[in-house]
Amino acid sequence: MKKQVNFTLNGKKVTALVSPSDTLLEVLRDQFQMYGARETCALGLCGVCTVQVSGNPVSSCLYLAPFVDGEEVLTVEGLESTTGELHPVQEAFYQKTGFQCGYCTSGMILMAKKLLEENPHPTDDEIKEYMVGNICRCASYKQIMEAIHEAGRLLEGDKQAKLLNV
Repeated sequence: MKKQVNFTLNGKKVTALVSPSDTLLEVLRDQFQMYGARETCALGLCGVCTVQVSGNPVSSCLYLAPFVDGEEVLTVEGLESTTGELHPVQEAFYQKTGFQCGYCTSGMILMAKKLLEENPHPTDDEIKEYMVGNICRCASYKQIMEAIHEAGRLLEGDKQAKLLNV
């Protein structure tokens, strides 16, 4: 038996019909054509399927879709501004080549965004600890760490510009 769930997806109110066993990943990909989150392990161990639900990173391959009712979901597609500008974390990953094949990138970006919200200037050790649940099969970890540091600088610059009304 399907149930209707209402939630906010990347800032827009949406409705989906879901079965009790549908995962958020399935709903995002099948009903909303949001392909940034992917499935690799289906165990919540690799981080490739990471999205944010009401500001918290979740493994969308395990998160049951009925639980998204009333929540706010953010995917990597929702980070880009309405004018097409990349989010500072996306820009930093691009600048520092924090990817190779790109398969893990959307999950890495959403985790890095949350890390920087909690800790704007993390050390290398803090980044490693926070990002431990996100695996990069190409082993681009050095560039990913550089990208996270750069994203922190870009976000700090954005905050300064907003304070100065620039």
